[in-house]
Amino acid sequence: MNLTHVYRYYVLGALLGLASIAIIFKMVNIQNSPYAQQLLTKSHQYDASIEMVYPERGNIYDRRGNLLAGNTQVYEVGIEVGDANTPEPDIGPIAAQLSAITGTDSGKMITNYLESKNHKLQYAVLVDFITGDQIKALQTAIDAEAKKPATKSHGAATVGIEALHWQSHLIRTYPESDVGFNYIGYYPFLSNNQLVKIDGQDVEVPAVGTYGIEEKYNDLLAGTPKLEAIPNNPLLVNDVPEVPPGASLILTVDIRLQSAMEKILDKALKDSGAISGSIVVEDPKTGEILAMANTPRLNLNQYWDIGNKFPNPIYFNRSVSVTYEPGSVFKVFTMAAALDAGAVKPGTIFNDTGIFEWGGGFIHNWDGGAWGKQTMTGCLEHSLNVCLAWVATQLGATRFYNYIQAFGIGHPTGIDLGSEANYPLRLPGEDLSDRVQNFVKWSDIDLATNAFGQGLAVTPIQMVMGVSAVANDGKMMAPHILKAMVNNGRQYPTVPQVVGMPISAETAHTETEMLAISLEKESSIAEVEGYRVAGKTGTAEIATPYGGYSDSLTNASFVGWGPVDDPQFLVYVWLEKPTASKWGSVVAAPVFAEAVKSIVVLMDIPPDSVRLQLKAKP
Repeated sequence: MNLTHVYRYYVLGALLGLASIAIIFKMVNIQNSPYAQQLLTKSHQYDASIEMVYPERGNIYDRRGNLLAGNTQVYEVGIEVGDANTPEPDIGPIAAQLSAITGTDSGKMITNYLESKNHKLQYAVLVDFITGDQIKALQTAIDAEAKKPATKSHGAATVGIEALHWQSHLIRTYPESDVGFNYIGYYPFLSNNQLVKIDGQDVEVPAVGTYGIEEKYNDLLAGTPKLEAIPNNPLLVNDVPEVPPGASLILTVDIRLQSAMEKILDKALKDSGAISGSIVVEDPKTGEILAMANTPRLNLNQYWDIGNKFPNPIYFNRSVSVTYEPGSVFKVFTMAAALDAGAVKPGTIFNDTGIFEWGGGFIHNWDGGAWGKQTMTGCLEHSLNVCLAWVATQLGATRFYNYIQAFGIGHPTGIDLGSEANYPLRLPGEDLSDRVQNFVKWSDIDLATNAFGQGLAVTPIQMVMGVSAVANDGKMMAPHILKAMVNNGRQYPTVPQVVGMPISAETAHTETEMLAISLEKESSIAEVEGYRVAGKTGTAEIATPYGGYSDSLTNASFVGWGPVDDPQFLVYVWLEKPTASKWGSVVAAPVFAEAVKSIVVLMDIPPDSVRLQLKAKP
């Protein structure tokens, strides 16, 4: 063996040995520290466990200070277990009286008591999560019992409900029930106690936030727990040491707007026959999510039913976790790229013959017709697949995909919500089939079909982030839902971030005007009286498991923003598999209009005539 290698082995062994000695020394040092000795002394003074004391979980508020997630005090009721030195409680009548007050099954209480006795525990918890009003009723019953004359049983005084004890703890509650469910997430209090044993056999794992904000910011909300010596018998616990509460969070959402969007979405599903849907409202200038409505929803205070509502967890928040082929709303990116690169201008004429051959395939318009000579504005107005496919070829594959990636397509947005999905773009020269299931290698025809939103997959939040660049002078903002954190009496705001500038401000203004004209010329049902908005419809065929696309099943979408001269909101609508009509212009555009009508009222945005008049005043 090479002597150099032997020397290296000796050196490595020596280093590992020194590291082991250092670790052992540190462990011994910790075990013999004054704090450890103090805890050990306490644990010997009485039957106790070294337990973790958890802070009060931080609250979650909307941007206006409305409580979305907080904590409510409830009570655990129990009784000392009888032994040779303690009279045996008359558990049957006690359980019956407690059941009458709390509505809890008396049989379960008796079982809890007997199990505690069999395990030789000093104290049995009979029932938990009792309200303050129920505790008052219990106290009234105990006071009434105390006025009765004492009875004897086998020569000893009978122990009744006067022997019951209770102590308070906190549970997570959600005042808005199911409103905002999909981005708030939940904290499963039923699987967690305030004091969690860590040195006994019955180790309990503390619950953690699940999904949404509760999961994403769990560490901030949970705070920092502390080890303390706690008596095993709750009756001996005097004061649990206080631990600073977790941080509270202020979200960017407005719960009034959230509630309005959820009602609009529910009505849209009923009217369109769609199986699910999403509405996302964003401030395009900051990236703040003002509302994010999804279906289905669940009462957060009954989170244990989530398995029935969401057998597949990816559907918890469809705006973030589900990808789909968006269809013609994607034409916003294709036209923006071509305008920015100088490949076309708004007045460029294209003669639409109703068919375009490219890459061995044929592209047709949504209606199968030929629209003749059209400007680029006309191509957007009539949503012509043939025209936009031609526009993409004028850019060429390299420039087209460079722009599309600059808009954030094919990459996660990084929004501060858990389980964000992303499906990679198929790019020329790349083959990801070894890493991505069912991935198909890029071919020339993809350039034409991707131009109008088929053959690629996005999430609604990716579309929102990309389109924000068109609505915001070319600056693309990072979408986020946390507005500020409050910790130790100080507020720490989230700073809006520009994550790219895929197009120039001039291009953004040009396309916004083109899309506003498109809606006006079309007399679109997406228009809102008194407000000039820009927008684009989308209808995408849905791929079948057997290859090809369904003739009847579609994804209907609409993206729009306004007011055109000063965009203050961006709205994205997605309806999955509508049956009343498969066209986005028919089922999704009216949803946008209804959303904007609520938005301008709740955000206090005056009609354009009033707003511009006020703006003109010195």
